[in-house]
Amino acid sequence: MPPRGDGRVSLLTLSSLYPNPRQPNHGVFVENRLRHLVAGGEVRSTVIAPVPWFPGRSGPAAPGDVPAVEERHGLVVHHPRFLAVPGLGMATNPFAYERAVARVVRRLVAAGQRFDLIDAHYLFPDGVAAVRLGRRFGLPVVLTARGSDTSLFPRYWLPGLLIRRALAAADGLIAVSAALKEGLVALGVPPERVVVLRNGVDLALFRPPENRDLLRERLGLTGPTLLSVGLLIPRKRHDLTIGAVAELPGVRLLIAGEGPERAALEALARRLGVADRVRFLGAVPHGELPALYGAADVMVLASEREGWANVLLEAMACGTPVVATPAWGSREAVGSEGAGIVVEEASAQAIAAAVRRLLAAPPSRAAVRAYAERFGWDEVSAGQLALFRDILGRRRAAASAQEREAWARA
Repeated sequence: MPPRGDGRVSLLTLSSLYPNPRQPNHGVFVENRLRHLVAGGEVRSTVIAPVPWFPGRSGPAAPGDVPAVEERHGLVVHHPRFLAVPGLGMATNPFAYERAVARVVRRLVAAGQRFDLIDAHYLFPDGVAAVRLGRRFGLPVVLTARGSDTSLFPRYWLPGLLIRRALAAADGLIAVSAALKEGLVALGVPPERVVVLRNGVDLALFRPPENRDLLRERLGLTGPTLLSVGLLIPRKRHDLTIGAVAELPGVRLLIAGEGPERAALEALARRLGVADRVRFLGAVPHGELPALYGAADVMVLASEREGWANVLLEAMACGTPVVATPAWGSREAVGSEGAGIVVEEASAQAIAAAVRRLLAAPPSRAAVRAYAERFGWDEVSAGQLALFRDILGRRRAAASAQEREAWARA
């Protein structure tokens, strides 16, 4: 498939975690990285973000809930369905995903669209399918590992086998933290094959509020306030943060997120006697998060696994210090005690102790913001572009060498 002639790199971006009208915050960090890359003017991208579906089941891929095609921030996004069979997804999802994407790609190519490279996010099922699609359409493939795809899925025999094969076959590998790179190396990838490109933060959107006192008044906040942002699922360990609140008299907690653990977490708050100090906000649109970050005194992230947690950068960019458990990229994101604390152990007691320290001697919010300013997107976008151009350059050089050999044999 020949490249476009305008000098820009034309990407086919694949990710099953990508925002859609039903799930506007779903994989928003994938969209944000791509948006900033494309904004530089040297890359264009068409996004295919498949959604899992099984007949008769409700959920994010229920008929009519997610459009087949939409435009977001100037990017065309296709949402084909792929059959996700309950109980068999680990075995079948990569191949169903591949078939769904291939149908869209064939249609786009028939309409005259051309791609230079496949840019795939997450190793499973996306990365496994991407490598197979690369072979099918003659395109190089770059895979970005983001966290649980490196630590969770490889524990299972078949996904682990497929992931290792995909890692070996990919033309380029990106890890969003140095710790995650170590996870890829543990899966057998030579370290020199992995490029570390951490996530960035939108410093224009996430910034300290102009009038924090007025903002807190509008939100009805009095006294020390913690904020936790993330899906209400076991991996996010909101229960530890609620447990910490039980040890912090007078401290309130806002939880922004929705998920299957909500009822259990509400019950926990009642059982610990802090239900009146824990407010469940439900899912909060991405654009409304800066107000919450800016109003909070401390942002707490108690996750078990995070390749690189964007919420840490977002909070710090709003001037709010953070407390985080030691989950892979957390120590890289919070590299200064002037911006927050990464606790040594994941416990309610450790989180409570760290919160006490920050509330007793809060860092300057201007200093926290200044720390976050080193994490803009420009460096990340430049790193991606350099990797893509290097892969395409090597591919062209290899093709030229093969052509010269063919002429010599003739």
